[in-house]
Amino acid sequence: MTQFQKAAAQLASLYSDSFGGKESGRYRLSAKQVRELLGRKRIYHDDIAQLTRDTLEEGYILIDMDSFFVLLSANTFVNYRRVSGDALQTAMARL
Repeated sequence: MTQFQKAAAQLASLYSDSFGGKESGRYRLSAKQVRELLGRKRIYHDDIAQLTRDTLEEGYILIDMDSFFVLLSANTFVNYRRVSGDALQTAMARL
């Protein structure tokens, strides 16, 4: 198991933990906490990309918000409405 896979598993585990006044669910963490999790002084774009991929393999979406990161369940997006080809064409024609 790589360092990124281990970190992704730890992030996934936190999703079901109780903290911050909630039983479980989405959360945010600072860039400093991500550096600590990865055991690095600096994190680079490639590091974030790898952690994002490994987190997705765990069933979660890691979003880089510049100064912090957000973790959401991939299932959150399953029931979102889908854009039809016609709706997309209509939106594109408006611009």
